[in-house]
Amino acid sequence: MLKGDRNVTMSQDGASQFQEVIRQELELSVKKELEKILTTAPSHEFEHTKKDLDGFRKLFHRFLQEKGPSVDWGKIQRPPEDSIQPYEKIKARGLPDNISSVLNKLVVVKLNGGLGTSMGCKGPKSLIGVRNENTFLDLTVQQIEHLNKTYNTDVPLVLMNSFNTDEDTKKILQKYSHCRVKIYTFNQSRYPRINKESLLPVAKDVSYSGENTEAWYPPGHGDIYASFYNSGLLDTLIGEGKEYIFVSNIDNLGATVDLYILNHLMNPPNGKRCEFVMEVTNKTRADVKGGTLTQYEGKLRLVEIAQVPKAHVDEFKSVSKFKIFNTNNLWISLAAVKRLQEQNAIDMEIIVNPKTLDGGLNVIQLETAVGAAIKSFENSLGINVPRSRFLPVKTTSDLLLVMSNLYSLNAGSLTMSEKREFPTVPLVKLGSSFTKVQDYLRRFESIPDMLELDHLTVSGDVTFGKNVSLKGTVIIIANHGDRIDIPPGAVLENKIVSGNLRILDH
Repeated sequence: MLKGDRNVTMSQDGASQFQEVIRQELELSVKKELEKILTTAPSHEFEHTKKDLDGFRKLFHRFLQEKGPSVDWGKIQRPPEDSIQPYEKIKARGLPDNISSVLNKLVVVKLNGGLGTSMGCKGPKSLIGVRNENTFLDLTVQQIEHLNKTYNTDVPLVLMNSFNTDEDTKKILQKYSHCRVKIYTFNQSRYPRINKESLLPVAKDVSYSGENTEAWYPPGHGDIYASFYNSGLLDTLIGEGKEYIFVSNIDNLGATVDLYILNHLMNPPNGKRCEFVMEVTNKTRADVKGGTLTQYEGKLRLVEIAQVPKAHVDEFKSVSKFKIFNTNNLWISLAAVKRLQEQNAIDMEIIVNPKTLDGGLNVIQLETAVGAAIKSFENSLGINVPRSRFLPVKTTSDLLLVMSNLYSLNAGSLTMSEKREFPTVPLVKLGSSFTKVQDYLRRFESIPDMLELDHLTVSGDVTFGKNVSLKGTVIIIANHGDRIDIPPGAVLENKIVSGNLRILDH
């Protein structure tokens, strides 16, 4: 019996040694491929490209080391009560008289690497018009300019662009040269996509035009720490006396500078400053896939759905066990980012994102998420904020909400209209005929009155005339081959409209 056991052990050892040899050979092959790619870099891009490819190699090395789900479900606990503070408690402390000097320590960073492709738009998503011809970027600049004028401060805006958005964004920035906001940009890294079978880079050289367009990708917003540091901008801002960054997605219209949270960071009640604050908010049924804050091995840890073992996914989605999710509004100490980056101590789980290229080739891209680094920082805190601080525009359904009279616009900030009796956001689902922004705009002669709307579902070939009013639950379904024109001035309250409805001018 013992002899048999020994053979099993030896064969397992042999298998893992064999795997180790394969892994080392693969790393060597990738290293060679990356060196080949680097030789094609023009001299002025050499250093930059080398940093990118070195960063990718580190990530790839970690990818090969890790096996299976990156969290042990048995170790996941609810976070202790005091590690997630209610926003009301933070707000109740009020503001100090010297709020201007506190504001002068802040930098606003917007994640601006994404394209508008999912909404049928070319170019950076931040340049899509969302309200009265204002783009996401316009609203951001207006908000910060309003702060700087009101408090006589110098809060700069930093945009983290990707190679997909950098050129178009920089062209647009000229229009803000007279605004009272200093605007800086830096670029995310550019990493090579790898073939799903061979795990070797698809790219043969550094160019990213022509057939190489799809060979590269920006590696997720977790790349902010390394690329911010490598750009030199982190040191510049620390040199100017800046202490915290407020990081958020540029398409989250609720992510405005909150003076109460900033004051809590700069003047903590217990005298001990937080290095990392994550704004979380209560889950609704629509948010079950959002990453959640947990306690893991004595630290706050962000757990994303992709990290959860299959058997526990339903438990993860439960609104009763994990009540909150990450809004990706983050407040982070600049000095801490510098320290951890120099110690190579920022630990973020790898997200493996499979893609299929236009030609049908299956590739994977390795990414990280900015919030996952929370466990590397000292004295981290979650703040449970009102839902109004999470207003992302990912689809035209979201766009309809923010364009409507549900919100009023003031100095670049959207707030829920006081005329709405209850502050919840209606559930809006527009069908595939509305996916692209230009189709969506063509189908609404004007944006309907939605102050009393609870739920809207629209499917099929539907158009809306001017001054339509929607109340309660409204479901409009045009079957295949049918068309529904909602007439100008129509008031639909708790109605289901289906079949065919065409109003023709005679």
